[in-house]
Amino acid sequence: MPIAEDVTGDEIDGDVRQELLSLPKTLAEDVAKNLVMVARLIDEDPERAYGYSKVALRLASRVAAVREAAGFAAYANQKYSEALAEFRAARRMTGGVELWPLMADCERGLGRPEKALDMAGAPEVGKLDRAGQVEMRLVAAGARRDMGQLDAAIVTLQSPELASNSVQPWTARLRYAYADALLAAGREGEAREWFAKAVESDKDGSTDASDRLAELDGVEFVDAFAEDDDEDENGGEAQVVEVELEDESEKDDAKGDGKGDDKD
Repeated sequence: MPIAEDVTGDEIDGDVRQELLSLPKTLAEDVAKNLVMVARLIDEDPERAYGYSKVALRLASRVAAVREAAGFAAYANQKYSEALAEFRAARRMTGGVELWPLMADCERGLGRPEKALDMAGAPEVGKLDRAGQVEMRLVAAGARRDMGQLDAAIVTLQSPELASNSVQPWTARLRYAYADALLAAGREGEAREWFAKAVESDKDGSTDASDRLAELDGVEFVDAFAEDDDEDENGGEAQVVEVELEDESEKDDAKGDGKGDDKD
């Protein structure tokens, strides 16, 4: 797969670069470039990111960072069985627990919420940093909801991190999940309060909390173009096209060439 011209491979994290030192220099550079492409595309074009991850995996399957990147790319494409296998491989290589919440969420994706809950109670969770523990709590609450246990999901999300007024990277998602669980349980007033709190902490728009809050407040967003189409039964749209064609015709006449615009 083609590598973007501005990608050198030097953009990768220092720890990953250290792992790649076990490879021949040229091979390490190729792997690094593919990993950079995975990171660059995984949010906007996960399918292409997955393709680059497969190239890196073919080149260096014994590098933990490559297995981890392959896992993330598979996860982004909802290939949960494949993602789980890659995360497990990376964990075996490093002995770390950072991927534990993602592995549990893969179990959810595979329709095994009970397994995810078992993992939420495992000793590995105690070794996670604070962000990892919050992520594990989110996964466990999701598993409870998968099993229809709404009240248990709500209780699972109640934590010092939820009650804290400080805004951390996980705050918006945690508040959003709590609001969503409350709403699913029919506790609309409380849900509105927590969606509002999620909006306050969601500075980068990682959730659609503002839209959910607007819905609860009865605000309806109307597509102006769709509304015009409904009222005019396509008549308005035809008028617009006709005006545009007239404008183009006038432009062509002014130029003195009677050719139509073939870009349409």
